[in-house]
Amino acid sequence: MTAGNDTGDLALIRDAVRSVCAAFDDDYWAACDREHRFPWDFYRAMADGGWIGIAIPEQYGGGGRGILEAATVLQTVAASGAAMNGASSLHMSIFGMQPVIRHGDEVMRQRYLPAVADGSLHVAFGVTEPDAGTDTTRITTRAVRDGEHYVINGRKVWTSKAMEADRILLLTRTTPLAECRRPTDGMTLFLVDKHAPGVGVAPIPKMGRNAVASCETTYDDVRVPAADRVGDEGQGFRYLLDGLNAERVLIAAEAIGIGHASLRVAVAYAKERVVFDRPIGQNQGISFPLAEAHARLRAAELMVQEAARLVDAGAPCGEEANLAKYLAAEAGFFAADRAVQTLGGFGYASEYHVERYFREARLMRIAPISQELVLSYVAEHVLGLPRSH
Repeated sequence: MTAGNDTGDLALIRDAVRSVCAAFDDDYWAACDREHRFPWDFYRAMADGGWIGIAIPEQYGGGGRGILEAATVLQTVAASGAAMNGASSLHMSIFGMQPVIRHGDEVMRQRYLPAVADGSLHVAFGVTEPDAGTDTTRITTRAVRDGEHYVINGRKVWTSKAMEADRILLLTRTTPLAECRRPTDGMTLFLVDKHAPGVGVAPIPKMGRNAVASCETTYDDVRVPAADRVGDEGQGFRYLLDGLNAERVLIAAEAIGIGHASLRVAVAYAKERVVFDRPIGQNQGISFPLAEAHARLRAAELMVQEAARLVDAGAPCGEEANLAKYLAAEAGFFAADRAVQTLGGFGYASEYHVERYFREARLMRIAPISQELVLSYVAEHVLGLPRSH
């Protein structure tokens, strides 16, 4: 996905997305982050270019492309200096409707997908709860059937883009955990109208990526038409699993993009900054860590490409997708950290932007799954070690 690896369509995608991003410089993104302002101008420019619908089937107005192409788009956006503020403004719309594409009925697809593809309908994703965390089977948000509607009560946290969303793809329990044969049974997905009576949204103050709010959302006797249920009742967790590997690939691509943005600024500064009558980039204490950052990013990028191709081929790729996320998050953060170190005091100042990259790169080691849980997966499912939790 870097120029050295691009061939054919990927090179065209990268160049076209770069041309859109060129109109939105680091100062634009710093202002959006500082003012907690959603990047509407950027979002609309990407929608006008057709990039938001790249992974939605052509019959619903999308580009009909795969995860490899979507990853190229999001990596290029992040690498432009937009980092997670730019990538997150698009991420859910580019990928988040996969459960609807795969499991929604045709009426639902026709109703929602064209509007998501053209950027006019914003969607958020409500899964995580305060008392469940990454143990999704412990969610308590409940949906109870009432004729042709469901009545939903509960609370979610870290619902990104909920301020702008028109619909929230919400995971609920339709059968209490104690009544399920397996913990993963009894969960159901809905496309909930964010503007419906009883839906509440409040942003959570946080360290970075402040142009795209992460929110607490509450549901107080919210009535949702049965027609807005995604697929079959009780199958929501399985529908989510269908997309976990793809999401990890996209997050990995975004982390690599942040790493490239960080390295670009650090290398430029190391060439220009003169101390003791020589550019600091001439010192191995500066140049070697930057070279190592490049090496880590390139290696992680190859893992992302392998995982993306496996996802698009419908092949098993749990190991590859998890390793892509792990390696890319580590490489992106290492590059951002070394950029701050290279710039010294100015790296801590806002004007050079690497402190923003650093804050956003740190997020990738937590979300959407922690590095520790990735290692737990690898230990159990790849190495065959006993389950740790």
